[in-house]
Formats: sequence, structure tokens, C-alpha cells
Amino acid sequence: MRYEIRYQPSYSLAVITLEPGERFRAEAGAMVSMSDSIQIETKTGGGLGSVLKRSFLGGESLFVNDMVATQPNSQVTVAPALPGDIAPVEIQAGRNLLVQSGSYLASTPEIVVDTKFGAGRSFFSGEGLFLLKLTGPGLAFLSSYGAIAAIDLGPGEAHVVDTGHMVAFDEGMGYEVRKAGNSWKTTLLGGEGLVCRITGPGRFYFQTRSPGGLLDWLIPRLPRQGSSN
Repeated sequence: MRYEIRYQPSYSLAVITLEPGERFRAEAGAMVSMSDSIQIETKTGGGLGSVLKRSFLGGESLFVNDMVATQPNSQVTVAPALPGDIAPVEIQAGRNLLVQSGSYLASTPEIVVDTKFGAGRSFFSGEGLFLLKLTGPGLAFLSSYGAIAAIDLGPGEAHVVDTGHMVAFDEGMGYEVRKAGNSWKTTLLGGEGLVCRITGPGRFYFQTRSPGGLLDWLIPRLPRQGSSN
């Protein structure tokens, strides 16, 4: 399998090239185009329990599509729903990646996608009570609204990120949601809301734009339905 990410970071498109018999797995609805030599096999992407957790608790589709090549140099392209970036992440054996709901786009079929209970940490970030847990070895493609940036933290190092901008982080990193300022007044009136303090060692990924920020900007500008007489 070979891949190329085009049109970054605003309108990223992942171009995947497969040889006969090779497979590539994508979330339902992620496929943009494909060679006529690609066959699609729709699957549940795991055992029934895992699939139901991923769908109803993790906010992901119940089904995934396996793209199978039948001829050399077969291509399939995938992209996220929102304008934004795609980041390929190699997940080594023994390393798990925790991903916010909606940021998993596609992967090689060896990647296992499950859910992990996030308790109040994930709840307060607006992403529900569960995170997706990706287990390797394999290659995963993460998507975002805006560009994706990665930061490596050493042992004990910490970084603060707005909760609406988090994309993914290595399992085992410290993850604490707290007020943006020293008081609730600063948090509520300063426009920052809640933030995530993430602690190393490990790598985390964030997006340069927030879907929540887009909605905050868009909703007041939508036409209001007039009252009927």
C-alpha cells in the first residue's frame, strides 16, 4: 500500500494506492472516488460488542468499508466531511492511540478500533463519555477541522489545549479538563471555556479550528423563521 495526502491543510484528500489483494478500511461515507478495479466490502469492523460500543458510545458509524484491489495500482481516495486536514499516524505494536469522536477517518485493516471510557474528562470536552481506542500495529488516518499539529511532551512536561481543539493522544498520557482561568468568571466570560491539560511522556494532536467555534459563529447569522399571523 502507498499513500499521498493532497491539498493540505484546508481540503485534504488521502490518495491510497493498492496492489491486488490489498485492503484499506474507511469509515462509512469517507470514500470520495475509486478505481473501477476496487471492490467494496461493507463490514461491522469487529465483534458485535465492540461495534455497538463504537457506534452508540463512541459516536462512529456502525459499519466500515473495506476497499479491496483486484488489479495493480488501484486507487481509492477518502476525505473528512468538514474542510480540514488528514494526518497519517503509524501505531506501533504495544502503543494505543485515544481519538476524539469524529476524528477517525480510515486505517489499514490490522488496526483495531474500540472504545475507552473517558469519564468526566471527555464529557466536559463536549465529546461524550467515550473516546475511540486505536490499537496497532498499523497505519491510521486522522481527520480534523482545520490543520492538524502534533506536539511531543517529555516526562512531566505539560501543555494546555482548548478542549474543542483536541484530536488524539497516546494512551497513558495525563489528561485533565479544568477551567481556562483562575476563576469561573474568567472561564465563562473570557471566551475560552474549559481547557485540557495534557502531560507527557507522549505525543498529542490538535486541530487549528474548532467545530464548536464554527457553530458559535454560524448560528447567530442563520435566518430566523418569521412568526405567523
